[in-house]
Amino acid sequence: MKNKGDLPISRRNLLSGMMASALMTTGAAAFAPSAGAAEQYRDANNGPLKITDLEFVELRGQYETEAGVDRQQQVNPLDIYDDLRPSPYQDKAAGNKQVDATAIYLKVHTSGGLDGLYGPIDREIAVIILEDLRSFLIGKDALAQEKLWDEMYRSNRHSRAGYFLMAISAVDNALWDVRGRYFGVPVYRLLGGPTRSSVEVYASCLGFSLEPEAVRKRCLSLKAESYRNQKWFMAYGPGSGPEGMRKNVELVQILRETLGDDTELMFDAYSGWDLTYALEWAHQVEKYRPRWIEEAAHPEKLESFVTLRRSTTIPVAAGEHIYGRWEVERYLEAGALSVLQTDPEWCGGVSELLKIGAVASVHDVPVIPHGHSIHAALHVIASQSPMTFPLAEYLIIKMRHYYHFEKNPPVPVNAHLALPTGPGFGIELDPAKILSTTVLHA
Repeated sequence: MKNKGDLPISRRNLLSGMMASALMTTGAAAFAPSAGAAEQYRDANNGPLKITDLEFVELRGQYETEAGVDRQQQVNPLDIYDDLRPSPYQDKAAGNKQVDATAIYLKVHTSGGLDGLYGPIDREIAVIILEDLRSFLIGKDALAQEKLWDEMYRSNRHSRAGYFLMAISAVDNALWDVRGRYFGVPVYRLLGGPTRSSVEVYASCLGFSLEPEAVRKRCLSLKAESYRNQKWFMAYGPGSGPEGMRKNVELVQILRETLGDDTELMFDAYSGWDLTYALEWAHQVEKYRPRWIEEAAHPEKLESFVTLRRSTTIPVAAGEHIYGRWEVERYLEAGALSVLQTDPEWCGGVSELLKIGAVASVHDVPVIPHGHSIHAALHVIASQSPMTFPLAEYLIIKMRHYYHFEKNPPVPVNAHLALPTGPGFGIELDPAKILSTTVLHA
């Protein structure tokens, strides 16, 4: 099928009902400017908008925060070792402190003078992009989304998971920003949205003290802020013995009894448990109706997730450490998950999360992306069916300062994030918060 007009984007058909690319094409065509954004950014030779460079800037600054609180650790796989397991935590408020802040952002420069911007990006990922992907991408068509993703994926035999796929994710997200700025619309418009006026988020409570009174106070505070969904993080695993199990069960009981029945409660074990431990916990807390238990085992233990899901009424969630549509399909075909949590910062970017959403919709499994970051997830969620993408995760503590250097960081109001109105992801850095800038080199 030929495109209308002269927009340099083509429609592609995807197997198994994957319609992400077609949605992107339809959205782009609907916003072809007559004499606006696209015209002013055309290549000097009226050819494709080519990538001329990829650049990383490291920003430094400072912010003030409360000291001695919000440092509760979650259980993790190392907790089976006595010398690596942290002691029980208590908040000990100690006034305020100055914190040195750093963040790395990726800029994609193009031949039309248009820059894409995305971040923050982890340093390990920046190194891979500078050393492996930068030279490969220079000179390529910045608007050829499907081709660029496929070429990056095929360019390295380790691309299916881990840091290399995270590097692909960062580039893919930055290129979506380029396209949004090129067409003068938010990314969710290019993806076929919006499907709602705002995106509801759940309160992700990593770092909050698990002392009983602190839990009661904090969960009621979040409920007063209109959060209908709260996720709390387990602090104990097999290494902590029966007392740890008792505290894990007590946390669920306290939250349900304090909040009543009109708040959904989710729990995260961060791969710090095993199947036996997860089953014991589940059978003790089923009566409190958790919305899900997350990452109850290591992600490679597919059968543990399958058995857990079959053995409890509690929905089973995972996905932040599941990479790409192929691995997602294996999990869902096996009946391992009730909720999928793939992260667009890690799973392959916006382009891959769309395809993952299509796969999940076939299995009638909702996708609620892991909240490592917000920008990419927000735009995907806003563009897709609320049945498939119902919610976003908002890490309450982390997000206080994660976007410190941005003028308009995403902040929920009544547990909802407003849809950005600016082109691309709408990321704009605030010079007033930047004490120094360093350009990173390979």
